[in-house]
Amino acid sequence: MNTTISKYKISSLTGFVLLLFTCMSCAQQEQKTKKENKKADKQVNYSTAAVQFINPEYEISVPAELKPYEQVAVFAKVSGFIKQLYVDRGDHVRKGQLLAILEAPEMNQRYLSDKATEQKIYNDYLFAQQAYDRLKDASATTGAVAAIELDRAKSSVESARAAYEASKAGTTHTSQLQQYLRITAPFDGVITERNVSVGALAGTSSNQSLFMMAQGNKLRLTLSLPEKHAASVQQGVQANFTVSSQPGKTFETTLSRTSGLLNQQDRSLTLEFDVDNPSGELQGGEYAQVKLKLKRKQPSTWVPKKSVLTTQAGTFILILDDQEIKRIPVKEGVHLDTLTEVFGQISTESQIILKPSEEIKEGKINK
Repeated sequence: MNTTISKYKISSLTGFVLLLFTCMSCAQQEQKTKKENKKADKQVNYSTAAVQFINPEYEISVPAELKPYEQVAVFAKVSGFIKQLYVDRGDHVRKGQLLAILEAPEMNQRYLSDKATEQKIYNDYLFAQQAYDRLKDASATTGAVAAIELDRAKSSVESARAAYEASKAGTTHTSQLQQYLRITAPFDGVITERNVSVGALAGTSSNQSLFMMAQGNKLRLTLSLPEKHAASVQQGVQANFTVSSQPGKTFETTLSRTSGLLNQQDRSLTLEFDVDNPSGELQGGEYAQVKLKLKRKQPSTWVPKKSVLTTQAGTFILILDDQEIKRIPVKEGVHLDTLTEVFGQISTESQIILKPSEEIKEGKINK
């Protein structure tokens, strides 16, 4: 019986030793696996691409507005009652065409009064001139006329001449004001509004314009270009645009002028394109969608779109140089199909990691 118990103890001890050895072997294998995995992690190969320093042409689409080339509210310069109207809303007029006539009887009376005053002062001037001429002739005889009398007569002539010139200017002014009773068109265009009727009081005492008129045979296409594209605008930029009133039809034009400075309200550059519209197929006030082809004045840095990492801390790209990863802050510019323009401390020889993530840490990579 004791022999049996001893054999049982030996067998149990042997089993325990075998189990302990098995556990140790598993632990060593697990530790070896972890080391291999860690080593494998350090030997990860990142896909990279070179930075491109190029200057491609790119296209953008921006909203715009078609406006009349010229648009004005027509007011009366002098006060008067509307005597006659010759045009109405929708009428096409030529520059200098008569639009309306005002009447102001008191203005005519003032003109007649000024004219009469002018004639009287002119007669006074003629009399003073004749008196001076006679004294001057008489002064040829020594002692006949005192020198002071001759000087006084000359001064009277000069005063009379000055009074006459002033009176004549006043009469001309009154005559000119009478011309303002005739309201004429300042340019070729169309009457868009008629705000008065015959008999209405118009002029400086009224804030109401007589007419609104606009030039329709030529339009201005005006748009606000975002700040990041402002440096890409060059003289002669071509634009294609469409309007909702004529779907499927594209119009072409060329840049005419820019504001030169950014608008302080929305940080944009205003562009204007002159659009000839002789047939009147386009209407001022329409909204348009414009496509512009722009190009930077100097080459810039471009990287693949998927290589840009956007986080809560900002926008970055990851660079792999000499087995060292660096995180470079950048600002995005223009986007093309597969490329993005970026601005930052980037060398043209840098290699960009194509699939960046926040888990990739900066620092050396062990070989």
